[in-house]
Amino acid sequence: MVFAAFETSSDWCSVALCMRGETKALERRAGHRHSELALPMLERLLADAGLTAAQLDAVAFGAGPGSFTGLRIACGLAQGLALARELPVLGVSSLEAIAQEAGATHVVACVDARMREVYYAALEKDGMRWREVIGTRCVAPEAAPRPPGHRWIGAGNGFAMYGNLGLSSVLPEVHPTAFAVAQLAAPRLAAGEGVDAAAAAPIYVRDKVAFTREELAAR
Repeated sequence: MVFAAFETSSDWCSVALCMRGETKALERRAGHRHSELALPMLERLLADAGLTAAQLDAVAFGAGPGSFTGLRIACGLAQGLALARELPVLGVSSLEAIAQEAGATHVVACVDARMREVYYAALEKDGMRWREVIGTRCVAPEAAPRPPGHRWIGAGNGFAMYGNLGLSSVLPEVHPTAFAVAQLAAPRLAAGEGVDAAAAAPIYVRDKVAFTREELAAR
């Protein structure tokens, strides 16, 4: 199987190409230029591999949670590539991608959600997949539940913003990447878990991007 993967849920824009079990990826800090950078990055990867977009079998994307605009960009790119070719699309949790990048088996993924909240989950490696010990949620940092035991490593920029949140070891620089999305997507796509492009959707978790003045005063 040959498939592409996009991850644009953070300040970083990354694209990966998986071909016969080998994955190549490009990444750069994008600011607000994800939509400008992502397709040329994919074109470069395809050219380096001697392929064209017509030879893709599927498309994966980092589905979130994360930047609302970034999530829509990744999903839209995946849908655009897949619709014309009737390819399956697979969304992968961006928190799982963070856990994959952390290099540990027990990871608390924590991403700054702005509005004095974080996107948060505790994930345990289970074979080739991640299992949620604490389900994905949007929560005030001080109210985030602590996972049981002492094996946990924190990863994600939420720890840069709000401290260790009770964990002894954190990696605030870890962010979701298309390489990790591709790693997680490969066995799922092989198992037929991809969906029709029209059914692909981001994982927002929270449905608003700002508080009202009254809500801010009450916090």
